[in-house]
Amino acid sequence: MSISLSERAVKEVKRIVAEQNLPEGTGLRVGVKGGGCSGFSYTLGFDDNQNPTDQLSEVDGVQIMCDPKSFLYLNGTVVDFEDNLMGRGFKFTNPNASKSCGCGESFSV
Repeated sequence: MSISLSERAVKEVKRIVAEQNLPEGTGLRVGVKGGGCSGFSYTLGFDDNQNPTDQLSEVDGVQIMCDPKSFLYLNGTVVDFEDNLMGRGFKFTNPNASKSCGCGESFSV
């Protein structure tokens, strides 16, 4: 398994990379950190520096990087992008989460 992106997420990541003129080879770094109302919070950012221990995957030309500790919690996760009346942003569908908060930004296992 790995971490994957929906078509909408791929399109949005590519749009941001182009709009911000980020360096070639910039990928999406996905992770978790302690905190949030359910125990862990998702992290998402752009990075052009792969670490030798990163878990890597690629979807339609978008490189996804995840540190090994975060990967334990995120393996199998799908990152989507939503733009609707409820808000605009990336959404995580994590099969490892036993509970998520109402805002969808934190989870517990």
